[in-house]
Amino acid sequence: MTAGDVAAGYAHLHADATAVLRRWAAPDAGQEGLRHGYLAHLAAHPDGVAKAGPPAHLTGSCVVLDATGEHVLLTHHRRAGLWFQLGGHLEPGDATLHDAARREAREESGLEDLEPLPEPVQLDRHTLEGDFGRCREHLDVRYVAQAPAGAAPRVSAESHDVRWWPVDALPEGTRAELSPLVEAGRRALGLL
Repeated sequence: MTAGDVAAGYAHLHADATAVLRRWAAPDAGQEGLRHGYLAHLAAHPDGVAKAGPPAHLTGSCVVLDATGEHVLLTHHRRAGLWFQLGGHLEPGDATLHDAARREAREESGLEDLEPLPEPVQLDRHTLEGDFGRCREHLDVRYVAQAPAGAAPRVSAESHDVRWWPVDALPEGTRAELSPLVEAGRRALGLL
């Protein structure tokens, strides 16, 4: 498949991601810099939202908080061997970036009723280490959803485990990355 074929198959997601990032009000200068960087990446790469596109591409994820906002649902990723929010690559069947984040959250959690807020809460650009094929860098667009009381997640094939963690006791090695995301999610849900 050529880059042009990939770009054509993902054109609707490229257009949507560009529109989302253009209208998104970044909460600080660091996030604003990432927003501009994402937009520049999309302008340079018509296939920049596809896993089959450039080695650096957009992904969609969703941090899921419980009904109280005191616990966050994390997945122990099979390839990375670390705890993360739910998320992954965009697929051509996704209508929007938001839909991709919702699909990933539902698939990876087993919680069929998750509905992320309409706008992202954070951007995060990170390099991948390990066996991720041609993927080298993710430009992650992160949403937030709140699970209903008593929600019981199920482990998917992409994870070793899925578990609720207290927001003030995140797993070792994740706090620097996940604490700001959890805080942004709690703020967006009106829990701070």
